[in-house]
Amino acid sequence: MKIFFSPASPFVRKCMVIAHELGLADRIEKLPSAAGPVARDQTIIPSNPLGQVPTFITDDGQILFDSRVVCEYLNELGGGALFPAGKTRWQVLTEQSMADGMLGAALLARYEAVLRPEELRWDDWVQGQLGKVRDGLALIEKNAAALAGRLDIGTITIGCALGYLDFRFPDLDWRAAHPATAAWYETFSQRPSMQATKP
Repeated sequence: MKIFFSPASPFVRKCMVIAHELGLADRIEKLPSAAGPVARDQTIIPSNPLGQVPTFITDDGQILFDSRVVCEYLNELGGGALFPAGKTRWQVLTEQSMADGMLGAALLARYEAVLRPEELRWDDWVQGQLGKVRDGLALIEKNAAALAGRLDIGTITIGCALGYLDFRFPDLDWRAAHPATAAWYETFSQRPSMQATKP
């Protein structure tokens, strides 16, 4: 198996956390990539017209993207239980969707700050995106007690989102206003899968 890889991508990290949790990581070849929203990596595009990571190639040559699809594939391949059934499934998928949305907003805020020419930057845009992040954090904090002791696609995606905030937005200081989330993350981030995939 192969994955177009960027160590800084939180979406790639999601996939690799699952791979580590299910004992599949050593079977995945990491293909170097330089995906970006402006300078698109031409080596990815023949496999994924969006030119984004993660783009994943199975052992039989099937091409999968995006992270939600790759994660579910790895869970099935590894016989995992990271996508539960029944009513709980919709809860964890919604958590995944929210944390993915937070990550998408954080990426847009970062692109505005580091890729757009300074004279064209729009602070209201950045604040609008970071508002999504803050509102997501408020919901996570409200439900933090329900995260304890869990390992599933919801908690993995939330963990990757919080890790990305630490990596790219250290000045956000999200822990100060979200102590229950911070306490949960302090434990969750020590999982070997999270340590092995830190950017």
